[in-house]
Amino acid sequence: MTQSSAATIFGEAALQGYPVSTLYVIATPIGNVCDITVRALHVLNLVDAVACEDTRNTGQLLSRYGVVKPLIAAHQHNEREVADKLIARLQAGARIALVSDAGTPAVSDPGARIVDAVRAAGLRVMPLPGPSAAIAALSASGLLSDEFYFVGFLPAKGKQREARLQPLRTLAATLVFYEAPHRIADCVEALAAAFEPQRQIVFARELTKLFEQVHRCRLSEAQAWLASDAHREKGEFVVLLEGAPAAAGQDQLEADRVLQILLAECPLKQAAALAAQILGQKKNALYERALELKNMQSIA
Repeated sequence: MTQSSAATIFGEAALQGYPVSTLYVIATPIGNVCDITVRALHVLNLVDAVACEDTRNTGQLLSRYGVVKPLIAAHQHNEREVADKLIARLQAGARIALVSDAGTPAVSDPGARIVDAVRAAGLRVMPLPGPSAAIAALSASGLLSDEFYFVGFLPAKGKQREARLQPLRTLAATLVFYEAPHRIADCVEALAAAFEPQRQIVFARELTKLFEQVHRCRLSEAQAWLASDAHREKGEFVVLLEGAPAAAGQDQLEADRVLQILLAECPLKQAAALAAQILGQKKNALYERALELKNMQSIA
């Protein structure tokens, strides 16, 4: 890009209006600093302050672009408190940027409570789209579903993970998980226990960074692949899991029909056991679904 064309592009960014008393939600790079957008750079130079998840990380990032702005710590432990301060400054006419350590704020990162409070105060919020680990992983996965369901981080405890995964078993959409390196093995073990072994799984690790890796295999092969090289458990992960086949949705409808008939005549535990014999499905999963159906009936 020539110097004149670069100046033209930055000039294009300046043509849009950037009103005062506005919170600008800005996506920042998930690894490679070159992934910042021209518009994001323009607004970061324009705002009066930057609210950020970690002032040290954001300070270092902004310094790479030659941007110097006052930084306001806005993390998961102080979002409500800092929202009041940001609202006061916005009402006084300030422009404030909201960023997270990497990627898009409020997507498995702090920011949603601040945005909610700013909107509730009648102030404007303007998004500046950009890097997203989930979208980057989906684009490189080759999984063919037109739908995806963003799960984010699974619970740390095994029983809670299992409970979170069970309702997802019949979704046809690609499932999108975030996971930290110290929990990736537990995550894959939980997925292998909850879903069919023939489903495709994609590991997108260290996206946009030096050791980026995108690997796709069957779920039945995932634990062995992960364990075969200690380096594969390092870095931040996006894990994609192929959605349920179309037949799974019909299977769930049939399971619900059988459970509802049995629940009308039998105690919950017996209904689940009988349904397991009739349908050839796992008794524990049917028990959980029977409990859901019974609760839905009591609410109705």
